Amino acid sequence: MLKVGERAPEIDKLSTDGQRFVLSQQRGLCTVVFFFPKAFTPGCTVETKNFRDNYAEIALSGASIVGVSADDHRTQCRFAASHKVPFPMIADDDRSVCRAYGVLWPLVALPRRITYVIDPDMHVAAVFRHEIQVKRHRDDVLSFLNERFLAARPPGQGS
Repeated sequence: MLKVGERAPEIDKLSTDGQRFVLSQQRGLCTVVFFFPKAFTPGCTVETKNFRDNYAEIALSGASIVGVSADDHRTQCRFAASHKVPFPMIADDDRSVCRAYGVLWPLVALPRRITYVIDPDMHVAAVFRHEIQVKRHRDDVLSFLNERFLAARPPGQGS
């Protein structure tokens, strides 16, 4: 698992919106990269829907978001479409991104539920890991983004 301050590995994969998602080309305050074990499972569905339901708030803070699992591209596309996910999702069926980010469970080779916030300079700004309390990922991310958004505002703009 990557630690805060470490350089984030590049991500360059086809996403569910038909475009290539390239982490280093994301603009804005930061990029939220959430890893989840498997599409269509109860916890992963709840987590994805939580991010979907708060997508506007994430985008308004200046952040982008992407979901990553070890499913194949077709499954990931079906999962994103069935839940009307407005942000890109990536199928990492070769597990290259999961390995680079250190999120794979050792024996089952599925991603752990880990969320990274990546700065525009490609360094890890925050790491959140909650295997059971899936809603905490959204809560932690929104809290972090709010703090970061407020800190980035020019002085004298109130609170």
